[in-house]
Amino acid sequence: MVKLREMSTEEPFAPGHRLCAGCPESIATRMALKAMRGPTVITQATGCLEVATTIYPYTSWKIPWVHIAFENTAAVASGIEAAFKALEKRGVGKKVDVLSIAGDGGTFDIGIQALSGALERGHDFVFICIDNEAYMNTGIQRSGATPKGAWTTTTPAGTVIPGKPEFKKDLIAICAAHGIEYAATACISYWNDYITKVRKAIEVEGPAVINVLSPCPRGWRFDSSQTIEMGRLAVQTRYFPIYEIENGKYKLNINVIKPKPVEEFLKAQGRFSHLFKPEFRKEIETIQSWVDANWKRILQLCGEAGG
Repeated sequence: MVKLREMSTEEPFAPGHRLCAGCPESIATRMALKAMRGPTVITQATGCLEVATTIYPYTSWKIPWVHIAFENTAAVASGIEAAFKALEKRGVGKKVDVLSIAGDGGTFDIGIQALSGALERGHDFVFICIDNEAYMNTGIQRSGATPKGAWTTTTPAGTVIPGKPEFKKDLIAICAAHGIEYAATACISYWNDYITKVRKAIEVEGPAVINVLSPCPRGWRFDSSQTIEMGRLAVQTRYFPIYEIENGKYKLNINVIKPKPVEEFLKAQGRFSHLFKPEFRKEIETIQSWVDANWKRILQLCGEAGG
């Protein structure tokens, strides 16, 4: 784990931005930049973080930062990494870390082709997905990260269909399948685990990916004072397992021995309130079964015993 004295004392992400109260994206970004080891360039997809931190003529970024469209965050990062590498070979540059930041829309969906290409080519950069499980910036539409049963504006809960019918995509497994050295999940509620993983990812010679769960008060429908607690609930119900994959080997980072029922996580959010109607209660059982099966799968991959 990262020791406090080892973390950067710099604050390259300035306060005064216009993100919502309790927004996890500012938390995730500030924590990630605490793991910086030297000169860093940020490429960032369109989204809440980009819009709210760079309202002309103001910016919250004190380091080089490039705004990228939804689909090409990893592609631009690839070009920047290749350019710095070429300069370094000529003796006219120095090592620069390239960090890409995108939401789940710009990672799980629109940006996955560019990310896949960058991973396959082996570019030396870190890609962080700030996973708030929907397209929050454009009005809370469903994404590939949106969980089953969740209300969004494009998966409204009606009298027949109880929110999004599909389960969440396994982004980390997809990234690990490219044979990269490091991929991991994290949650803003577990700061040391997250910052440690960002530093490990930066130190990898090649691509690395981190998917950090970032509970959104606006989209998930909970009070803004509960952001950190909502992240803890996601982990302690086993809804969001915390693990890493190094050179193909899985390792469980937070073993939840006595999990809370997933119902506690669901009932704390307005986006799942319809599931507690009598006609949809069976959906909660389905989600619990998925959580149990997914946890068992992760345990097996990590070589852990128990259930």
